[in-house]
Amino acid sequence: MFVAFIHGFVLSLGLILPIGMQNGFILTQGALHSRWSRSLPSVVTASLCDTLLIAIAVLGVPAMALHITWLRYTFGTIGTVFLLYMGWSTWREDIQEVTVDSSSTPWTTRRQIGFTLSVSLLNPHALIDTLAVIGGSALGYSGWSEKVAFAMACVSVSWMWFFGLSVVGHVVGRVALHRSSLKVINRVSAIMMWSSAVYLGYIIYTFQ
Repeated sequence: MFVAFIHGFVLSLGLILPIGMQNGFILTQGALHSRWSRSLPSVVTASLCDTLLIAIAVLGVPAMALHITWLRYTFGTIGTVFLLYMGWSTWREDIQEVTVDSSSTPWTTRRQIGFTLSVSLLNPHALIDTLAVIGGSALGYSGWSEKVAFAMACVSVSWMWFFGLSVVGHVVGRVALHRSSLKVINRVSAIMMWSSAVYLGYIIYTFQ
């Protein structure tokens, strides 16, 4: 269980680190509101969406595909290749500064929830990350206790990351995040994704 938890934690952290549309939105919502608590609708919505997708991926897809060899290899291969590609593209990504326009106004609760739902559930990268990469990685665990530990680790990363990101955005306020800081984050993320790809390949092709 401990190994499964650590695997899920490292894998999810590597997937969630890059500053994409979802992360950028949470960051700017934290910066836009005078009170941090007013950015919580976007934070909670993003966390719940990730929890739903992870639950489907870990407890749904693996349960059906675990003993179907070709399907297990297919999901594992897709996840491994995608992790390698995402690591490569993240490493080479041209970082732009994340800024908050001084004329921007805080979003309403309904607008925050609606936009967060769209970037969480209709984002191809988010779907591939959870259903293919996380779901494919979970195929390496046959016991329910291991799968639950793996899922809990992935879910924990999402909740901690989104809450932390909104706090950082609120503290930073309207000051631009430096490109050098974002580049370091992306490099660390790339290394973690490559490491997870190697481990995923190992557990999928040595699974009995």
